[in-house]
Amino acid sequence: MHPSTGHTAVSDPSHTARASWMRVLALADSHALNHAMQSLGALPTHHTLRAPEAGMVMVRARAGGTGAQFNLGEMSVTRCAIKLEDDTMGVAYVQGRGQRHAEQAAVLDALLQRADWHDRVRALVVEPLARAHQDRQIHRGRLAAQTQVEFFTMVRGED
Repeated sequence: MHPSTGHTAVSDPSHTARASWMRVLALADSHALNHAMQSLGALPTHHTLRAPEAGMVMVRARAGGTGAQFNLGEMSVTRCAIKLEDDTMGVAYVQGRGQRHAEQAAVLDALLQRADWHDRVRALVVEPLARAHQDRQIHRGRLAAQTQVEFFTMVRGED
């Protein structure tokens, strides 16, 4: 329990759980994230530690997926850090220049760390956004499968 506010933090969320919800928030469609966030109603006040700012990051890849690393190229990323009224800090990094997206994801990251908000935010925001992302991936996979070309080799008979 935080001494000044009486709010209880989620007991040390595991790195994996937090990484999972941060991924969902970062990959969410901006409009869907905004709509899901509105479903939460009134939120605790927060102040900005690091205003949303766009920058560039180098994307690294591996040859053949497992080989030597190489610099694939740069991509734009927006980052943001906020602090709730009870000193819970939330951060977000999102692809592109979505300043509102980054700020909303940072607020949700902070709320997910609080026991009094965690289950509600998971149920109303994270889980629906995760399902929507999975549905988009399945749809893209089906579209890609339609363009698949199968090659075969004809065996010549012996003379």
